[in-house]
Amino acid sequence: MPKGPLFHISHETCIKCYSCIRICPVKAIKVDTVTEFPSIIPERCIGCGSCYRACAPNSISYRSSIEATRTILASREKVAAICDPTISGEFHDITDYRKFVEMIRQLGFSIVSEASFGVDLVAMKYKELFENFKGKYHFTSNCPSVVSYIEKYYPDLITNLAPIVSPMVATAKIIRQNYGQDIKVVFIGPCIATKDEALKFEGDAKIDAVLTFVELRQLFHEFNIRESQVEFSEFDAPLGFKGSLYPISHGFLQAVDISENLLTGSVITTEGRNNMVHAVKEFDSRIELIRRNFNLFYDEGCLMGPGTSPGGEKFLRMSLVTDYANKRLTTFDKETWIKEIGYYENLDLSRQFEPDDQRLPVPDEDKIEEVLKMINREGHINNDVGCESCGYTNCRDLAIAISQGLATTEMCHVFSGHNRQEYIQTLRTTNDNLAKTKAALKESEEQARHEHESQKESAEIISTMLQNLLSGVVIVDEDLKIYQSNKAFIRIIGEEAAMIDEVIPGLVGADLKSLLPVHFYKMFSYVLTSDETIENKDVQFGEIKLGVSIFPIRSHKYAGGILRDMYVPEVRKEQIITRLTEVIDENFDMVQKIAYLLGEGASKTEQMLNSVIDSYKDTTKK
Repeated sequence: MPKGPLFHISHETCIKCYSCIRICPVKAIKVDTVTEFPSIIPERCIGCGSCYRACAPNSISYRSSIEATRTILASREKVAAICDPTISGEFHDITDYRKFVEMIRQLGFSIVSEASFGVDLVAMKYKELFENFKGKYHFTSNCPSVVSYIEKYYPDLITNLAPIVSPMVATAKIIRQNYGQDIKVVFIGPCIATKDEALKFEGDAKIDAVLTFVELRQLFHEFNIRESQVEFSEFDAPLGFKGSLYPISHGFLQAVDISENLLTGSVITTEGRNNMVHAVKEFDSRIELIRRNFNLFYDEGCLMGPGTSPGGEKFLRMSLVTDYANKRLTTFDKETWIKEIGYYENLDLSRQFEPDDQRLPVPDEDKIEEVLKMINREGHINNDVGCESCGYTNCRDLAIAISQGLATTEMCHVFSGHNRQEYIQTLRTTNDNLAKTKAALKESEEQARHEHESQKESAEIISTMLQNLLSGVVIVDEDLKIYQSNKAFIRIIGEEAAMIDEVIPGLVGADLKSLLPVHFYKMFSYVLTSDETIENKDVQFGEIKLGVSIFPIRSHKYAGGILRDMYVPEVRKEQIITRLTEVIDENFDMVQKIAYLLGEGASKTEQMLNSVIDSYKDTTKK
């Protein structure tokens, strides 16, 4: 079974948007104060996979079990596959589950079992626990992310975790009792956290590898196994009864008719990241008033686990799960099932939990106030609320995280905005100094007047074309300093840009970092670094939505951006294209002459204009 950190963030593709930090429920991701790159703290991670799902550039990956599975299958030992019942929702593209079973056998598995019988056994243990009430309420311990969350962040509640193994572990025990202790076991399911859960068990409960459904699809592709090439094959015994409803959160209780009646039931079921966090918190503080057992799942049921194919539709998957269960039950041999339940009823399904307290000490008030002062929030009465753009619920939580070394001040947009104001003032001071210097240079300017007039004429032609574009256009260098921009760009950016434009027309030399939010200017950094184009990306900027295209003009040196206000209809794109093309054609000789005077400047500008035309042509075709 492979070990090591469950998740990894690649700094080669990370664009520092901090979506992973915003989504992480336990703040197990810190930002390096020097590089500003996020990285995962393995010991704090609960394996939920929220960061993996939230990462737009796919910079986050999880520990693969594909190579370990290949090795196991090549060992000539008997190998069993345990399939989570969620297969019915995930593999909707396979017309018959019996074909799916045979496809798994074709990979080299000797035994293919469904975990639904293990669900049945485990659910019976819970029914016994809940009905034999002795004054203590419990959490179900089926979801490994929930278990890890309680072990690490509510260790005082460990005794409230039901001391019962998960269906995965129960099924592994069943297989070894049925086929021998030497058999290898590979679990196939929708959850990434099970990879770490499996590391905690040995003996008859051992899981030798855990494959997600995404990894299983990769193996099917690698071995060229397709539904059209295989015949029907049934799961190996024992077969489950209503345990196939397990992928739906309530289905686990329905497997053995545990009541959720609002008046007489003793169990509350909830699912999803926020609901799970709030449920544990309320259990900790209000269980004497709630007086219910909690059936918790981190995801919206296993059928939406992070190890499933992206883009899954929850209610379609729910329907497929129930349809699959109904189809199985029409020919189900309940008498055989009852006998098999009796055969395994004495199987030891108990487990223990270990506290792994990862709670960080809260800094003293002086330290928190010091950080709040750094981000200009000192003395504010509303520090318990915030914009949450930094990834933390409020300003105080961000200050605590900064004190704990998990965050940086640059993650606060209010603080960054204050720095922009200071930057504007610095620009004004610099401009005053330049004005004084200008007088001293007047004589030399006169000598170079002729060259300047030629350059000015070229610049006016270029500027006129840019300024008449309806879309905002900006060119930046490798240091994110503005090389050139048009009026539409200044208008879109807003009042602060207009103020700078009054001081330095066209924002030439202004720092893009001081004008745009971090998630926005990071896209320019990405294009400059990767030399790849970002096309037609929707970006929320204040109260407007922009259509943004960013493209390299000179490799790793210059990048151009086009910003379109999505709330304003595109106007006469073809006419603009035609005019730009005509102007370039008519002034080609002039540009050649100007190039002699300007050197690289004219060449860069011509490349930029052609890029603008190409961009408009692309959007027109669409």
